[in-house]
Amino acid sequence: MNAQFSDGALKSLSVLKNPQTSPPRSKRIFILLGILIGLLAISTAVLAVILAMKSKTTEKTVDNELCTSPYCVKAGKFLEKKSALLLALCIIANYLIESMDETVEPCEDFYHFVCGTWIKNSRIPDDTDAISTFNLLRTQLDYNVVDLLTPPLRNDSNEPKAVTNARILYHSCIDEQNIEDDGVYLILSLVNKEFGGWPILQGSSWDNSTFNLLNLLLKLRQYNNDIIFGIGTSIDEKNSKEYDIGIGQSDLGLGQRQYYSNESKITIAYRQFIYNLAAALTSDASMIEQDVNDIFAFEKEIAKHYWTPEERRGRPNTTIRTTVGNLTHLLNTTFDFTNYVRSAYLWAGITLVDNDIVAVSEREYLYNVSSIIDRTSSRTLQNYVLWRFLMHRVDNMPKQFRSIKENFQHILRGTTAEQSRKIICGNFVNGNMGFAVSKLYIKKYFDDNARNQSYEMIGNIQKAFIDMLEQTIWMDVTSKNKAIEKAQAIDEKIGYPDYLASDNVTQLETEYAEVSHVSIIKNSYY
Repeated sequence: MNAQFSDGALKSLSVLKNPQTSPPRSKRIFILLGILIGLLAISTAVLAVILAMKSKTTEKTVDNELCTSPYCVKAGKFLEKKSALLLALCIIANYLIESMDETVEPCEDFYHFVCGTWIKNSRIPDDTDAISTFNLLRTQLDYNVVDLLTPPLRNDSNEPKAVTNARILYHSCIDEQNIEDDGVYLILSLVNKEFGGWPILQGSSWDNSTFNLLNLLLKLRQYNNDIIFGIGTSIDEKNSKEYDIGIGQSDLGLGQRQYYSNESKITIAYRQFIYNLAAALTSDASMIEQDVNDIFAFEKEIAKHYWTPEERRGRPNTTIRTTVGNLTHLLNTTFDFTNYVRSAYLWAGITLVDNDIVAVSEREYLYNVSSIIDRTSSRTLQNYVLWRFLMHRVDNMPKQFRSIKENFQHILRGTTAEQSRKIICGNFVNGNMGFAVSKLYIKKYFDDNARNQSYEMIGNIQKAFIDMLEQTIWMDVTSKNKAIEKAQAIDEKIGYPDYLASDNVTQLETEYAEVSHVSIIKNSYY
């Protein structure tokens, strides 16, 4: 029997595009998007100059008025004799000008003065929940990535193996017929043989005798999953030339803590999503409804201790720097975080030593969730962890299962259409082999002159700032020298790491050395 997690009204829910129900985003900030955002920032500066010029020409002749109007930016052929980059920026600036609504009094409604025409002329696409300048940049990036990965595969000995594998992975992902032919046998085989099974599919026959949460989480990390707790390597906040290990909270199935506070059509749809996916994978539905309720209850308890982005920003000094050797003392919990961190890196071929730096974030979350785990049954823990794994993998399953997720997305995000398969696959490859994709992107889309100009601009700003410090009279000598020392220590990093633009591909190949079976079904990311 198909359970309904409501009074039967789930199917009749109206779909609204709600800006407060946006899905969780990937934590990674792609290098490629940063390049596009930088272009927008520069164009905004050009817009400011154009507006300033316009404000000074109100008493000029008609000819001068024409040359300073927004349309002059489009028509100014003299710019073609200048820099092609400048012309492109002015076109973008014109786009920004045309987004304004100059019929609105800026002192009364500045927002609509600046954005009014853009709002009137912009339509939210059916496959997304919002539209903004950054969404448009992201869409442009998505299509650029697809264009880079789409060309047919060829035997090119000059192309880095990592780049070739990225192309192969993309073509495997868009091959929907192959995905349909493979069905769910491979994914269920992985779940049963590697992860100990998904109890919700096995009813009362699931065997918990070998259950070990720490080992299960470590195995899933090999498949690019951070569930319940997150581990990663990042730039050391105290020394940007060094790296440290980070440990803290992972994400939630619904993304935002607020969704778990009260029952709503979103929580109803979320439980229905779990139920429908499980029911489609098994003929034994005897315990599905109870297991779904237990999964959600466990995640709801976790969510009570989840730090929102606002709370992280409001508590900037809560990250604790410690060492691997001291981690047991800092996190004295039943869950063995020290073993978890050491083992995670050991499985990647890295042996940590006691004095390696660890940055512990959301310490209260780690404590409280460890306590919740202590009082939760092994069946519920196994069910929850495997649910989160399969939730991440639905996009790579046959259409029957993707439709289940799509129905949930209609309620969560207010979308009325599934995202293009090409875009889904481009994002998948970019998320898992981002540096390989970046190498292609830099070669085709990035102007190295713009990067050099950025370095020059930073150098000029640095010099001007130091000159200002040297002329300051209110600072004592010690403070002034320290400030100058810090200014001189700036390490410029523009756009992308240098090795991505280099002909030497050793570092890139090392990055993806373990990626071999690049099939959407069979590769190591699945």
